[in-house]
Amino acid sequence: SLTDQNRASTDVAYLASELHINAISVTVCAELLASALEAQGRGTLGVIGSVAGDRGRAYNYAYGASKAMVAAFVAGLQQRLASTKVKVCLIKPGPTATPMTANHRGRMADPALVAKQIVVGLSRGKRIIYTPKVWVIIMLIVRLIPFGIFKRLNF
Repeated sequence: SLTDQNRASTDVAYLASELHINAISVTVCAELLASALEAQGRGTLGVIGSVAGDRGRAYNYAYGASKAMVAAFVAGLQQRLASTKVKVCLIKPGPTATPMTANHRGRMADPALVAKQIVVGLSRGKRIIYTPKVWVIIMLIVRLIPFGIFKRLNF
């Protein structure tokens, strides 16, 4: 669910619901599926996060926080299962043309490209997949911007 940040800033019940949808439900499902894969002795679990989880930004920090929780959870799950034959991959798409982003402005990635890169990444046993791939570089730069500069940016 693409959280309406303005509403989340004033309606804590809505904020709680969005955090539940975007973080709690994802992590609970991931735990259940990872445990099932562990019981069968092998498998690959792909968990959808978002580039929004890499750094909180004023226009979508509630959504970003939920995706940051997913990222931290997956990192722990990956470590827990590192000695097994279960692979867990965090998938971090950038803005993608889906019904969720229909009213979102800006350039959107083609869902077919995103899907292809996810399938390739999962088949190669990647731990993290940024898709489209350019988001690896974009988010590295975003994470490295000092806060004194970052707080003045509007993106």
